[in-house]
Amino acid sequence: MEVNYIIVGQGLCGTFLSWQLTQQGKKVMVIDESKPGSATKLASGVINPVTGRRIVRTWEIETIMPFAVNAYIALGNELGVELIRQCNILDFHVTPQMRQAFEDRLRTEQAYLLIPENVANWGSCFTTTFGIGEINPCWLIDLNMMLERWRKKLQENNSLLNEHFDVEACEYLTDRVIYRDISAEKIFFCDGIGNIKNSLFNQLPYSPNKGEVIIVEIPGLPATNIYKQGISIVPWKEGLFWVGSTYNWQYDNLEPTSAFREKVEHQLSNWLKLPYKIVDHLVSERPANIERRPFVGIHPKYSTIGILNGMGTKGCSLAPYFAAELKEHLINGKELNPLADIQRFRNILLK
Repeated sequence: MEVNYIIVGQGLCGTFLSWQLTQQGKKVMVIDESKPGSATKLASGVINPVTGRRIVRTWEIETIMPFAVNAYIALGNELGVELIRQCNILDFHVTPQMRQAFEDRLRTEQAYLLIPENVANWGSCFTTTFGIGEINPCWLIDLNMMLERWRKKLQENNSLLNEHFDVEACEYLTDRVIYRDISAEKIFFCDGIGNIKNSLFNQLPYSPNKGEVIIVEIPGLPATNIYKQGISIVPWKEGLFWVGSTYNWQYDNLEPTSAFREKVEHQLSNWLKLPYKIVDHLVSERPANIERRPFVGIHPKYSTIGILNGMGTKGCSLAPYFAAELKEHLINGKELNPLADIQRFRNILLK
């Protein structure tokens, strides 16, 4: 079988890259073994324009966020589903100092921060002793719906190979890549955490982390917002809420820990006034990196091998944007953002 591109992985990066390329009339083959515990499937699906205790704008958010919103709308329209909705964050202050810090930041950051008008209305659901701030706009993506519907579309187009990518079955030629009976111009690795073991890219400064999430039922809590007080409560699927998450950089296994569950239960008991029920405790491993910038582009040594990976915790906003950048690079020769271009690691990858 002849295709233009082989894409390894159908998470956020693989989904958007395959969609962007098929939009240009290119034939792709996505190789992906569906796994329930993948980082994308367990992600909250939130796009938040600010970050950290200092509440600063995330990298290039003025450009990346509106692009991502339009991309989710367009992909949803093609799939016949709504993939994105505005879902602002309500930030519940823990102390008077935290409230003051938010109000001080509000004076210089009015594009994304405000004081909600209906603070008193939340008193029946939460402890609101020190007030609430709002981050606006924030967006919530139905990642599971997106992955499921795009996978079905790929299957209908005979563009999906449902298996684990076998390194030994791939042959890299000077002008082609051969995988089993599939011949392609190029192969792109969008396989998340799996790329860390790829000998072609394992010298990149990956810094994987373990994340734990609690899934809960909270009858009576509106799914209109994301609620944050140290941990976040995010509307998820099937009427459930996603509660988390941790960022553990030192770990020996990918098993749920009692310490995290106890932390969540303690937090919810002191903050949430509504009854809740824990229905699941999930774990995933994220392909973050030390630089906190994506890995995008063509390998400096092999012109038939590329990558779109390393999105870290900002994948929902970064993946659509850089998939489009990579598509433009391939189709129209447009230069990649140098802060994301894999060529910045040229010396390391040429060794």
